[in-house]
Amino acid sequence: MTWEWTPDTLGALESFLRDRGITEGPLTTAGIGDGHSNLTFLVSDGVRQVIVRRPPPPPIPPGAHDMLREARLVGGLAGSGVPVADVLAVGRTGDVLDVPFYVMDYVAGPVVTTETPSVLSAPADRRRIGEALIDTLAALHAVDWQAAGLGDLGRPEGFNERHLRRMGRLVAAEDGTPPPEFADIDAWLGANVPAESGAAIIHNDYRIGNVILAPDSPGRIAAVLDWELATIGDPLFDLGYFLASYPIEGEERTPTEDLGTAVLEDGYPTRDELAQRYAATTGADLSNLNWYTALALWKLAVLYEYGRRRAVAGVGDQYYRDEALVRSFLDAAHRTAGLARSVV
Repeated sequence: MTWEWTPDTLGALESFLRDRGITEGPLTTAGIGDGHSNLTFLVSDGVRQVIVRRPPPPPIPPGAHDMLREARLVGGLAGSGVPVADVLAVGRTGDVLDVPFYVMDYVAGPVVTTETPSVLSAPADRRRIGEALIDTLAALHAVDWQAAGLGDLGRPEGFNERHLRRMGRLVAAEDGTPPPEFADIDAWLGANVPAESGAAIIHNDYRIGNVILAPDSPGRIAAVLDWELATIGDPLFDLGYFLASYPIEGEERTPTEDLGTAVLEDGYPTRDELAQRYAATTGADLSNLNWYTALALWKLAVLYEYGRRRAVAGVGDQYYRDEALVRSFLDAAHRTAGLARSVV
C-alpha cells in the first residue's frame, strides 16, 4: 500500500513535534518496512531522528491497526526489561492526520531478515542473537501485565478456543464451514485444543525481522518492534508463532520464514534448542507445542486468504493476491500437525 506525506501534512507534523519539544525546523521523511501493515516513517529535522507510526490507508478491517492501543502497550512496557523504544507523543485523529498515530524514539541498529550484518556475523554472535531472541520472548511473558496497567487489553481465559473460532470466521462460509482446503487442519485444531498454559502479554508477530539488534558485538536486542497485534493470551502461542517463523535447513519455507533466512547461517541455534531454552527459563510444559505451532501457521493461512479475497475484490493490498502464499502456510500447518498435505 502507498501513502505519502503532503506539504500540508508534513507542515502539520512539524508543528506537532515542535510544540512538544521533540524536533525543530523542517522535516524529512523516509518510509521503513514493506508497507503491508502499519506504516512506519523515519522522520528527521537534521539533528534528531524519530519514528512515526500510522495505519495503512483505508479501507481497514474493523478493529485492526489501532495506533492508540499499540502506543499504550509499548508505553506500558517501558522499564519492564523488555527492550522497546520510548513513546514520545500520541496524535489523535485530526491532530495532524485523518487517523491516529504515535511518535517514538529512533533506536539505532540493524533489522535482520535474510543476512546477518558482517559486524555480527561471527558464529558466536549469531548464537547470542538467537538466544537473545528467545530470552526476550521469555522476559515478555514474565511481565506483570496487570501491574503495567494493561489488564484490559485481552481476555486470557478461553483464549485458545476463542482465537481458533474467531479467526476461522474470517474465511468460513455463511454456514460456518471452512474452505475445503482448510477443513482437515481446522478439524485437527478443533479436536485438540489445549487448556491455556498461562496468561501473558503476547506479541503475536514475534520473529527476527521484528527486532532491532544492537549495532555491535556481542549480539543482543536493542528494541522489539511492531506491537500492533499484541494482546493478553496464552504465551505458548507466541512461542509457536516464533518457531513457525524460524526456518529449518532443507525444508520448504513459508513467506514468513523467507523473512528470516539469516538464521540458517552458521551459529544460530536450532528451533529445538530455542524451544528447550524457553522451557528451561520459564518452566513451560511443551508437550502441546506442535498444536500451538500449527495454530500459528493456520492463522497465517487464514489472514493471507482473507487478504487474498480483499485483493481480488480490489479493496486490499495486491501483495496477498497470490494463492500460493496461502497454500504455503496450509502445507506447513498440515506437516506440523502430522496430517497429509491438503489437495483440493
